[in-house]
Amino acid sequence: MNNRIHWFETDSLVRTVKRFPFALILAGALVALFAGITSNAHCAAQGNGRASLVKVGKLIDVKNGRVLSDQGILIEGERIKQVGPFGQLQSAAAGAAVIDLSNATVMPGLIDCHTHILLQGDVTAADYDEQLLKDSIPFRAIRATAAVKAALMNGFTGMRDLETEGAMYADVDVKRAIDLGYIDGPHLFVSTRALSSTGTYPLTGYSWELKVPEGVQIVDGVDEIRKAVRQQVKYGADWIKYYSDRRYYLKDGSLHSWVNFTDEEAKAIVDETHRLGKKVAAHAIGRDGIASALRAGVDSIEHGDGLDDELIDELVKRGVYWCPTIYVGVYVAEGRAAAGSPIWKTMIDLEATAFNKAVKKGVKIVFGTDAGGFPWTENEAKEFTYMVKYGMTPMQAIQSATAGAATMLGASQEIGSIEPGRYADVIGVPGDPLSDISQMEHVSFVMKSGKVIKKQ
Repeated sequence: MNNRIHWFETDSLVRTVKRFPFALILAGALVALFAGITSNAHCAAQGNGRASLVKVGKLIDVKNGRVLSDQGILIEGERIKQVGPFGQLQSAAAGAAVIDLSNATVMPGLIDCHTHILLQGDVTAADYDEQLLKDSIPFRAIRATAAVKAALMNGFTGMRDLETEGAMYADVDVKRAIDLGYIDGPHLFVSTRALSSTGTYPLTGYSWELKVPEGVQIVDGVDEIRKAVRQQVKYGADWIKYYSDRRYYLKDGSLHSWVNFTDEEAKAIVDETHRLGKKVAAHAIGRDGIASALRAGVDSIEHGDGLDDELIDELVKRGVYWCPTIYVGVYVAEGRAAAGSPIWKTMIDLEATAFNKAVKKGVKIVFGTDAGGFPWTENEAKEFTYMVKYGMTPMQAIQSATAGAATMLGASQEIGSIEPGRYADVIGVPGDPLSDISQMEHVSFVMKSGKVIKKQ
């Protein structure tokens, strides 16, 4: 903001004050009011400013995969100042407000690495089309503010939102509103519009005489691709997402797909994104789409139902992350089968098999749900139960949604663990989620950046 006052503005102000002395009082009041509003928003973003000491019964140390007892977390402003035995911290933190979570299992705030805050469920094509055809982008952004609050109340203090589904750059606006303290929501990592090629992404099937909305940014050829990546980064994308494949089918016992981009095009997406210092997430469900994305050099594979031994080994070799999004596949399968796509029911078992193999082979798996693909009234934490059912230990599942997710996002110095210097993102869960992972669906306490969002 340019704060310089030009001579003619100053002269005019002096003349006005001489003629109308009350104007000075009014101007001062307005300045104070504006400053107060700005200060309140800033304080909301910065926590309450007073030191807090969280008394912890059981603390999950996600970095080392262990549980510590009788711990304390000293918080000043947005950040964690110290972690250690409660007795020691209490004597060194006189005057700090004590938050008693001695009956809870405490851990870092959760991170969902695959969401769509601008979407409200799309079991069928009709569900999706209706939102893009009937809901304005401002209306969808308003609903997104409710979505991010719902996620935060369920313990998700961080989210990577993987495209706006036709809502342009509204995810950047929601992120900004959260950062400025106007609304409550997780730390957001956004990808704006996502990329696909002509004829490969809804809305489709309408008369050629009609211009219908596009759910993504349509690009063809290397030059268009590079420009689109630059545009998305210009307008605030933290990640670039593209659709590697579509149309899934079984062949020789494997899940295959149609690939949306040539190898040259896919590599251009990745090269341009990496050149600009960002990372790439690829929607890749079938074997063909996954293989194409890996050849291009992406940073994360989304969904990945068609992973087999060869591709899993390639994930490990390249150090590529996998974000499986299991629950959404279970949620939409029946509806999509009824609408004429029975392959979605088969994909449930295929992903279960792939997940089990990937865990055993040491793939870097991060927690992601595709929330928005199912309604935000569903708790994202249901994903944990499927991850454990398919082969992870409860500790591994929790690590995938905390330290592991933060590392993939390049934010491990800020979020994902309870350590000095990190944001004070703290949640409490009743009972013991390490013996009953479904307890993750019942988060009873949420603190984000030192601000208590949900009390026991």
